[in-house]
Amino acid sequence: MNILLLGSGGREHALAWKMSQSKKLDKLYIAPGNAGTAAVGENIDIDLSDFPAIKNLVKEKQINIVVVGPEQPLVDGISDFFDSDSELKKVALIGPSTIGAKLEGSKDFAKEFMQKYNIPTAKYQSFNKSTLQKGKKFLETLSPPYVLKADGLAAGKGVLILDDLNEAKISLEEMLNGQFGSASQTVVIEEFLDGIELSVFVITDGNSYKILPEAKDYKRIGEGDTGLNTGGMGAVSPVPFASKDFLDKVEERVIKPTVLGLKTEGIKYRGFIFLGLMNVKGEPFIIEYNVRMGDPETEVVIPRIKSDIVDLFEHTAQGTLSRAIIEIEERTCTTVMLVSKGYPEKYEKGKKMANLDKVTESQLFHAGTINDGSSIYTNGGRVIAISSYGKNMDEALQKSYKNAEIIEFEGKNYRKDIGFDLK
Repeated sequence: MNILLLGSGGREHALAWKMSQSKKLDKLYIAPGNAGTAAVGENIDIDLSDFPAIKNLVKEKQINIVVVGPEQPLVDGISDFFDSDSELKKVALIGPSTIGAKLEGSKDFAKEFMQKYNIPTAKYQSFNKSTLQKGKKFLETLSPPYVLKADGLAAGKGVLILDDLNEAKISLEEMLNGQFGSASQTVVIEEFLDGIELSVFVITDGNSYKILPEAKDYKRIGEGDTGLNTGGMGAVSPVPFASKDFLDKVEERVIKPTVLGLKTEGIKYRGFIFLGLMNVKGEPFIIEYNVRMGDPETEVVIPRIKSDIVDLFEHTAQGTLSRAIIEIEERTCTTVMLVSKGYPEKYEKGKKMANLDKVTESQLFHAGTINDGSSIYTNGGRVIAISSYGKNMDEALQKSYKNAEIIEFEGKNYRKDIGFDLK
């Protein structure tokens, strides 16, 4: 079969790498892709917001399955676009409907859903400009730190955690006055949960589901989780503290009611669900839903799936996921992200990369790279993820860090303490 994968990051390279191994695959196209995906399929330069152009590509290349990598096309309604078009109806799309995508596209929608289906989460209230004063009063009822979340998509920057009450009140006003554009027209204020984070990934056909490997990622730019938030500096899977007992609680209290809730609401959902969780004294609380795989978590989760991912997608599309078989690699997988100088603020790009061919014992997943003839150049803040297997986390990280030293480009930066809090 012919498959079209939408996206251009490390997540998409990991998915493309895995799909390219399937005996069921005839041709893989990635739009727009990067220098890494070009090695496992054919890149096609296309704007992911241009749904008619995507339709033409699907028809031209006789695509059977479309896999949507990033969240924006899902929130913008690409699934509904396919369902409403007579020429696209028969093309399977891995990704939720527009309403399903609101689990990520609207924090307020997601929190209401959690509350309705008794899914454990932090206490919260939502506010807009007209209820600003009530929002300030609500902050006074909470203990620090104070958590403020822009309701809509804000490129991963719409969450503030503040220790000072007055600063929180000022920030609430600034957010409602457009700090994050339309994303913060509504702001969710919630109780701070004190624990350790992890992510659990599920794929569902709307009735049944399969649980994928869990992961823990590292968002801050600096060692010891200091400095500015990033898209992710590295990840580890499995997560040592995620015992069978804990993951059983996640399945019973979060996954089952989530899938049942979607079905009860009549929400079409065929795709990934990312559960951002907090382990609070051994009890799981959900912080957020995402409606796609995480990045860089994908770069450790996908390598741990031993079974055919195209078969998994096919069952998801056909509504027969309960019959699918999923095998999980027992070894640990870790990834370390190399980033550009200046990231996550203004960063440099267009730097020539060297020694990629000298990497051994690791799989490279390109994030922000571009080809120019036979050379590869940096083309983003997060440049390349170095994923490695090991019998334990330390062994896997040793391989990733060895190769982090080998790869060269001007301004290279990376965290040297991935997994520091798991030892």
